[in-house]
This record gives sequence, C-alpha cells and structure tokens, in this order.
Amino acid sequence: MGEALEYFFFTLISRIARFISFRSAGRVGAFLGNAVFTLTSFRKAITLENLRNALPEKSDEEILAIARGAFKNYSIALLESLWARHQNAEMLTRVVQVINPEMMARARSQQKGVLFLSAHFGSWELLPSSVRLNLGVPFGMIAQRQRNQRVDAAIDAMRSRFGNFTIPMGPSSRKVLKALAENFVVLILGDQSGPKEAVFVDFFGRPAATHRGAAAFSLKTGAPIVMGFLVRQSNGTYTMALEEVDRSGLDAPDNEENIIELTKRHTAILERWIRMHPDHWLWMHKRWKHTEYFEQHQPMEEEA
Repeated sequence: MGEALEYFFFTLISRIARFISFRSAGRVGAFLGNAVFTLTSFRKAITLENLRNALPEKSDEEILAIARGAFKNYSIALLESLWARHQNAEMLTRVVQVINPEMMARARSQQKGVLFLSAHFGSWELLPSSVRLNLGVPFGMIAQRQRNQRVDAAIDAMRSRFGNFTIPMGPSSRKVLKALAENFVVLILGDQSGPKEAVFVDFFGRPAATHRGAAAFSLKTGAPIVMGFLVRQSNGTYTMALEEVDRSGLDAPDNEENIIELTKRHTAILERWIRMHPDHWLWMHKRWKHTEYFEQHQPMEEEA
C-alpha cells in the first residue's frame, strides 16, 4: 500500500510538472522547499550541524540562509527533473550551457573512456539529459536503485533517454570497465558517504568516507576524470564549466596511496565548488556519518 501511494504521488507531481514551464518548475520548487524548511523539522538538524562544522566562519544568519537555500535547491531539482522527463531534446538543450565542451572532446580523444564526476549539486538530474545533449555523447550512469520498483523504473527510463544507459550501483565494475573500453562517458555522482571501508579523505576539514571507484577506475584504465557542476543563473537556467582532475605523478594503478591521492584531488575540486555555491549542495545528507568511527580506529601514535 505504501509503495502504491508513493508511486501515485510521484505520477501526480510528474503530470503537473509536464504542463508548466521550466521557470515555473523552478519557482514552485523554491516555494515548496522554503515551506518544508520553515514548517517542518525534516533533516533540518543534520543540515545545520553539517553547515556549522563545515563553515565555522559563517554567522548563524548566514548558516540559516544557506540551509534554507539548500532545501529550496533540493525541491527545485526534484520539480525540474520531473519537468525534464517530458521534454524533447531541443527544449532540454536550452536550459543548460556547457561553457567548454571541447574539454570533454579532448578527454575522449584519448580513446580510454571518460569518468565524468559530478555531485548532488544544482539540478543534478539534468545531467543525463541536458548535459548529455550539449556534449553530444551518451552517458553510462552509475545509479542506486530505488526501493519502490515502479518509481525506480520511471527514474531509470528518464535517465536512459537519448542513448544513455544506467549501471546499477554495487557489483558494477565489469560494466564500467566495458563502457570505458568502448570510449563511453561514465557519469558518477561521487559526493555521498561511502561505507566504513571506503577511502577517508579530508572534506571541509574532517575525514569523510569517500567512494574509491572514480580513482580506482581511472588508475586502472588510464581514463581521465572530468568534473562539472550545474550552477543556477539568475534566469533559472544553468551553466557548467568542465575541468580535468590532475593525475600527474600517479603511475602505479594498483598503489593504494595513489588511489587515496587521486581521491583527495577530486574531493578538493568538489569542496571548492561547494564553497563558491554552498546553497547548491545536498547538506541534508549524512556525509560525515563514519567520521567518528574512523577517528576511533586510528592507530595510536607512539610516544617519542
């Protein structure tokens, strides 16, 4: 019964989004996000805690404003993704401008595939459609399956338009390697917490469990890592600037130190973009949930 009700509301909101403009989807999303932040306690405590720990230089007023903006951004991203589900290629191309698409073309010219690393930042569900169309190359997207099978099927269909394909998170290594060998772009949203066994790297001044996949795949195959983040403009559309992660000096693919170092490098780029646009990121996620575990299990330093 619960899953049926969830799918009903998903379908209802999706149908409403179909008949409104892109700008209206953004306005309605901002209104709903602001209402959730104002009227409920949903994820508010973890959002404020994350912000205070990550940005201690900000005042209480600034922290509240960023938190409210993050809730608005999340809701905008939801409405825009449902709007995009029903749009054609011409319309989807209009809402995103990739400033330097030639960087992706240069990366693909190496014929080793490309790991396209982004985050739950801006309207991230526009990545498989609008950004793919702007770059002119289909994506393989590593995606976590939803508990509700009918909602999962609808989201998978949305992400798989225009020649894209999804790769289920989990035992996906073989499919990722195959896609890279065929010179596809593999899209990864690599900003959420990894398991306790993940690589721990500094993120906003604290060790955070970070998925090792992007670095490990890159070092194993030689595929470059290109990063990009959707930044909302005053008119509601988005721009994206691409940048390649520096892999210089990392020549031993099976070296754990190199995996850690490359993970540090791409995490530092993510942090820089979040600092520039803090309201664009998903602060309500428990990004540092394994930090205490990591710190408790560090070996004691020997006394001199």
